[in-house]
Amino acid sequence: MQTDQPPLERFIVLFLPWALSLLLSGDPVLSYFIAWLGSFLIFVLTLSGWVKPIPADRGVAEQLMRPIFLVQIIFAGYMACTSIFYFMDVMGYEDFVKTSYTLVDQEKLQLTAQCQRYYCLAHAALALGILVFMDYPVKKRYYTEIEKLANLLLVFAVISFPVSILFLKIPGLSQFYYQLNSLSFIAGTLALAFAIPLKKPGNTLICLGFYMFNFYQSLISGFKEPIIISVLVLGVFLYPSYKKLIAFTFVPMLLLLFILLPTYNRVFRQNAWSGDTNADEAGQLALEATLNNNNEDDDSNWGFLVNRLSEIDMFTKFVQSTPQQVGYYGFTLFKQSGMAIIPRVFWPGKPSTEDLIMERVYDAGVINRLSNVSAKPAFVVDAYLSGGAVGIFLCLFAYGAIAQLIAQKAETLFGGYILGTALIFSGLFQVFWRGLSFEFLINSIFWSYFTMLAVHKILTSANILKEV
Repeated sequence: MQTDQPPLERFIVLFLPWALSLLLSGDPVLSYFIAWLGSFLIFVLTLSGWVKPIPADRGVAEQLMRPIFLVQIIFAGYMACTSIFYFMDVMGYEDFVKTSYTLVDQEKLQLTAQCQRYYCLAHAALALGILVFMDYPVKKRYYTEIEKLANLLLVFAVISFPVSILFLKIPGLSQFYYQLNSLSFIAGTLALAFAIPLKKPGNTLICLGFYMFNFYQSLISGFKEPIIISVLVLGVFLYPSYKKLIAFTFVPMLLLLFILLPTYNRVFRQNAWSGDTNADEAGQLALEATLNNNNEDDDSNWGFLVNRLSEIDMFTKFVQSTPQQVGYYGFTLFKQSGMAIIPRVFWPGKPSTEDLIMERVYDAGVINRLSNVSAKPAFVVDAYLSGGAVGIFLCLFAYGAIAQLIAQKAETLFGGYILGTALIFSGLFQVFWRGLSFEFLINSIFWSYFTMLAVHKILTSANILKEV
């Protein structure tokens, strides 16, 4: 096992972009770009193995679902790298063209640069947490027969889906629906990725049908993330077997989705959420509008890139009010997260988690109390609200460390990477890919861990997992 840690100075290098951007904070444009480019440097230093060697038990293509890769790339990439369009908008650009009549709001520019520095600090702390506890290969305590793996994954997908529907029908236990539904999707996608190179036509057809069903459910959800994740996960799973094909097809496909989905979702929501049409009809109208390039709404292109792709605009509003008007919350958000863990079936009078979260949004003046809008803060924002820069460092370090330790625990319990990380960790702990508010995140992690232990118990009792 990799027990030796690299020299301390290699960990310290992760924080140099943040420190330099802070030193040059007097020039907000330069400070922003140093912090923004700093995240790309962190990606290079960590994913190349310069800070700490990448685990050698598997090839890089065969371990992409581990936290150092997918959790870091999706979470930190979305958090720290997508703000460039917002910054360009602040600087007076529209559709990548400088507008001569726009004056730069210097206060907004300063806040944007400040938040980007916080993002850079958060990324460095996240990477540090993952790397400090990254220790592979894990000691295997259980194993399953390799030749039965493809069928086992298919069974996982088929069984977990109806069980998730059952939990949806039980009041107070709907959170288990989301866990098992995600597990079913990951299992079905992984089974498809196994079946195709093995040339099993029966398994391939069943898995393909299951995948298409899940993809269709994503299309009529009204949200962009499930659609993008559907394509991304299949690409990641197929990549080890078809590297060039996946690189030349799935990367352009993901870019195309980012371009087309704003229009699709806007039209879908206008029709489906208004109650005028059902989901199928709304999906057809949205598809027609997208293919016909019906982009009359600002939310479709530049507006989406500026205001929807990144959450930095909301972050600037919190930074503007805290701690000037609203003090730091300290441990308050953690106490509320402890309350959120208790299932409503055991505490019918439990305060609404949504209402608890929205209180800090209202207090910060992010949105008006009378408006019918939900604007829950991201994890990094809650970390800032809890204790400023120190809160960000501590919370994001813990975030990376916990993700890494859970992934390794999953590999220990489920006999290695395929069942442990690719299936269980990616299926039950997908919440790590996109940090939510403290209350939702901690609740999800706590009960997902409980579900992981329950699944392990079932598989060992059924002698599917056997002790080494």
